[in-house]
Amino acid sequence: MLFSSAIFLFVFLPLVLMGYYLIPKKLKNLFLLLVSLTFYTFGEKELVLIILASTIVDFSAGIIIEKGYKKLGLAISIVVNLSFLLYFKYAVFVFENYHNLLQNLGLETDSLINLPTIILPLGISFYTFQTMSYTIDVYRGNVKANRNFINFATYVTLFPQLIAGPIVRYKDIQKQLVDRKPNVKQFSEGVERFIIGLAKKMIIANNLALVADAVFDTPTQFISSPVAWLGIIAYAFQIYYDFSGYSDMAIGLGKMFGFEFLENFNYPYISKSIREFWRRWHISLSTWFRDYLYISLGGNRKGNKRTYINLIIVFFITGLWHGASWNFVIWGLLHGLFLIIERLGFDKILLKLGKPISHIYTLLIVLITWVFFKANTLPDAINYIVKMFNFTIIKEVSFINYYITKEVIFAFGLAILFSLPIYQKIASKSYFNYLKPILLIVIFIVSIMYIAVDSYNPFIYFRF
Repeated sequence: MLFSSAIFLFVFLPLVLMGYYLIPKKLKNLFLLLVSLTFYTFGEKELVLIILASTIVDFSAGIIIEKGYKKLGLAISIVVNLSFLLYFKYAVFVFENYHNLLQNLGLETDSLINLPTIILPLGISFYTFQTMSYTIDVYRGNVKANRNFINFATYVTLFPQLIAGPIVRYKDIQKQLVDRKPNVKQFSEGVERFIIGLAKKMIIANNLALVADAVFDTPTQFISSPVAWLGIIAYAFQIYYDFSGYSDMAIGLGKMFGFEFLENFNYPYISKSIREFWRRWHISLSTWFRDYLYISLGGNRKGNKRTYINLIIVFFITGLWHGASWNFVIWGLLHGLFLIIERLGFDKILLKLGKPISHIYTLLIVLITWVFFKANTLPDAINYIVKMFNFTIIKEVSFINYYITKEVIFAFGLAILFSLPIYQKIASKSYFNYLKPILLIVIFIVSIMYIAVDSYNPFIYFRF
């Protein structure tokens, strides 16, 4: 069930909000648990058993850790969660690479039994990391184990952020699970945030997806360098507004139910280094890897050489986390490589070059690496990048006329405008308080019009 679907907006959400505010306080978490499981089961059916199993394991592991069997409890949590993740997300990838390796070595592969079809449970990467952060924090003594299964299961399955994040850590909302007092101001902020997220998805991301998909689906020999750049810029905006739009909707829904989730994006395309980019992009994931993997590996405490090795490990896994593909791995490794280059002294050079040059450098690296994220195969990505820098002109009048519509141009304009911290400045003006309700109603109606004509794509991060 998509947030940007009629059944969610006009049936599920109104009924859930009505029930939530009518039932007694002591039953609110149980109610949220039941509707969250219903939400997940609606699309995933029996795969809901995976998230329930993960919840039971980590709830038990937390108690085991607190009883003094710290290593045992942590081991149970990590082994079970990673086993789920490795099987459902990476088993086919490992098998295919093993099969290809044997073939390249000239060995017989007919005796290998094909793996059965494995369906990837939605959100498994998010809720796996979420529950693991809980047991690691209990192990480190940062939080106490939750002894109330309903409260803990509500935390794991909470439908606003269940499918595509942000990754909400238990320590950030443990008090809210027990005592939250939603008010009119918080609820109205939630509605505003949800509408903005919906507009990002329906008005900006989906329109630019038409351009990005059209360019990447066209063989590179039939597109020119300018069109290749147009395609990757469209994709860069698409993935940003698609994912930040989902995060906005999740944060907004959380506010409607009295929860305060941390921000997940902070205008990443204004960054002036790759290091800054990762402080602004998918914050919940980058901080998760920093706190639970990078620091556990030693961080930067064991000298420069070990720091660089740790960064490569972290970004190798960051890439792999996004999907079972070498394209994602290369995407992650490239980001790790440029972080190392900046640590080696290039960050000082960027400061001397000034903000405009630093900004162009960062956008250039981000755009080139997004090609690996978007392209289907490694050869496709390499050919596309070659085309970007092969400055030949091919007349593509039909392509331009068909895809570059007024809607798309308008979406590009909005994408550029709101990738800058302009909304906050406008919203701080006193007169905006009078205009805001009208503007929100208008963009909500426009978003609904897009939904009505079925002009949506599944959220990009659902597949991760």
